[in-house]
Amino acid sequence: MAKQATAEKRQRRERGSINPDDIIKGAFELAEDVGIDNLSMPLLGKHLGVGVTSIYWYFRKKDDLLNAMTDRALRQYAFATPYVEAKDWRETLANHARSMRETFMGNPILCDLILIRSALSPRAAKLGVQEVEKAINSLVEAGLSPEAAFDTYSAMSVHVRGSVVLQRLREKNLAGEDGHGDIDDSMSVDPDSTPLLATIVHQGHHISAPDDRNFEFGLQCILDHAERLIADGTPARKAAAKTATRPRSRAAAR
Repeated sequence: MAKQATAEKRQRRERGSINPDDIIKGAFELAEDVGIDNLSMPLLGKHLGVGVTSIYWYFRKKDDLLNAMTDRALRQYAFATPYVEAKDWRETLANHARSMRETFMGNPILCDLILIRSALSPRAAKLGVQEVEKAINSLVEAGLSPEAAFDTYSAMSVHVRGSVVLQRLREKNLAGEDGHGDIDDSMSVDPDSTPLLATIVHQGHHISAPDDRNFEFGLQCILDHAERLIADGTPARKAAAKTATRPRSRAAAR
């Protein structure tokens, strides 16, 4: 959670004693305390014990620094996320999805940088698509067409990201000064007009916030659909096979 935007004062460094790696590392440290939204160059200078001009020498504006942080965050994320293997694609893709969610949920800074900033950094986007290519290739080896493999991985990724973003929005709402506190589904569900929802909420299900139960349900639906496509040979593969076995015309046979 973001704390009040203050930075611990350190002994001032000598001129020229800071480098880009030190700045990026310090930015991550500071972001852990104040959040990405409250991160600023002057505040980072105080945190590192350098003049703000020393930071601007390497990063001309905050966006440049955030993009560099995103690049590093993506590498950390890719390292922490297991690969999808063709031989046991269902289990490894499920573990891939769960690890994605756990990584984002356990590190709000990583979550904010990758889910929000990655679209603004060409270098970060390039790192991201390389990892997606590996996963899609494994799904093709498992028996999906390239299109079906792409759709399967994209659906899984959107499901994970949507779950995480909704949870982050809920956390920010609770942490905000004008936040309305935790949302109680039972307060918005009328047993008389919505008896089915009232029963489900009473059993512990959530309507307004994501949880492990609805995340797993959605994930299993995606995996089940992919498994059916593999079992059926996928429409694209069936069409290709039908074309290959179609009798040639007399003119073509000559």
